[in-house]
Amino acid sequence: MAQPTMTAADHKLVSDAVAAAEAHSAGEIVTIVTPRSDAYRDVALVWAALAAFAALCTLEIGANAILPLIENLLGLWAFEWTARAVLGLALIVATLKFLTVYLMLRFTPLGLWLTPRRVRNARVRTRALTCFRVGAESRTSGHTGVLIYLSLAEHRAEIIADAAIASKVAPETWGYAMKAMLDPLRQGRMAQGMAAAVAEVGKVLGQHFPRSDDDTNELPDRLIEV
Repeated sequence: MAQPTMTAADHKLVSDAVAAAEAHSAGEIVTIVTPRSDAYRDVALVWAALAAFAALCTLEIGANAILPLIENLLGLWAFEWTARAVLGLALIVATLKFLTVYLMLRFTPLGLWLTPRRVRNARVRTRALTCFRVGAESRTSGHTGVLIYLSLAEHRAEIIADAAIASKVAPETWGYAMKAMLDPLRQGRMAQGMAAAVAEVGKVLGQHFPRSDDDTNELPDRLIEV
């Protein structure tokens, strides 16, 4: 299923929210939205291998019924099933089953649905940390960068703070920002959800890291789509 795209108005809404939040804080907020955090190729491979193995087991258990059925389907008369013919059939069945399941899981929503939640959550966290290290970590003079990361396919968000903020703000504090984001996201209003989270993060930053007179904008305010 194609994920909804962010319009120019959506980008402006989030960028304006970032600018407003940073107007009263020395903190720097980076916002990132991605359609999907991982391709989950390894998960598809595991399911495809299991499907191929199950097909071989079915062929072995039900050989007495399956082999005559194949003879009828192919119009074979008095066909002699040699060891080579049986192994060839097993190879064809396993290969077709493997490829069918792998491609189905790679290119349909079924693949994500069959991925365990803990795996999805871990992959989103890993991708968010990668984006944080590239786009926010240690890129401000006071180590006051915060990333708000939203992964659409997995329906999951992450908020990651730089060292100076993490030393003063407990991770559970960001729960208010997550809650503010949730209702708009459920209604399909991504930009409004991100803007609400930015506002809550801005309140925390304003409390612990008030803006100084010589503060400069060190990170871009714009919403980033990756």
